Amino acid sequence: MCQLLGMNCNTPTDIVFSFEGFRCRGGLTDSHADGFGIGFFEDKGVRLFHDDKASATSPVADLVRNYPIQSKNVIAHIRKATQGPILLANTHPFMREMWGQYWLFAHNGNLKGFQPNEGQYYRPVGTTDSEAAFCYLLETLRQKFDHAPSLEQIFTEVNLIAQEVRQYGLLNFLLSNGEWLIAHTGSLLHYIVRKAPFGEAKLVDDDVQIDFASVTTPNDRVAVIATLPLTDNENWQQLAVNELALFQDGEILLRHTPPNPYYPTEAKGLEMALQAV
Repeated sequence: MCQLLGMNCNTPTDIVFSFEGFRCRGGLTDSHADGFGIGFFEDKGVRLFHDDKASATSPVADLVRNYPIQSKNVIAHIRKATQGPILLANTHPFMREMWGQYWLFAHNGNLKGFQPNEGQYYRPVGTTDSEAAFCYLLETLRQKFDHAPSLEQIFTEVNLIAQEVRQYGLLNFLLSNGEWLIAHTGSLLHYIVRKAPFGEAKLVDDDVQIDFASVTTPNDRVAVIATLPLTDNENWQQLAVNELALFQDGEILLRHTPPNPYYPTEAKGLEMALQAV
């Protein structure tokens, strides 16, 4: 199972602490060694870093760690290949332009038999089901709206598209256009909102801790989304299976939770991922 990491903030923030723990799962504390990627929005631009090597030992990951980029929206992914060979073109997050904005997308799961028709505007470069799903999502939105609709309309449409695509298998994904970040859960996704009063946090995957009170202001608000919690002394919340949440300015703004929500344990979530392969 691949793993996802996202960050959404109300002010540009670096993701070095969270990324340091997350990258360890790419070949050190876990077996996701088939490449990684991370994308940072800066105003209308995007800094995008990919490597088809394990993130735990990647020089590209070292560069990201040593270059604390400030961003309000970040998406990262460490890959355990299910569809498509280990190639740079198959690493997440994927990026496309729509309505004069860059969009980033990363997926964890396996969509069996998902082969949408070739799009008019968006077509995969690589060979993964993940990129095919991203292109299908954007194609569907672009065919319906010539110009950017309201945030509520985008959220509703993304929810409908997610309902359709997840019929093919496991669908955990992160999506952002630099203004907000959407998370969809197919098995496991957790989040935490850090705000005043800030405290200390200790990574699960590395012997590193930080006192956020010393590196933040009282007005800062940072939401971090991850497949599994990155720290062991903070109160992470879990998104329900088939739930869609939109984060803006470091908090959940829109949310669609299914009836009778289901929150699998880590063991059950990993079992769901194995069954999807």
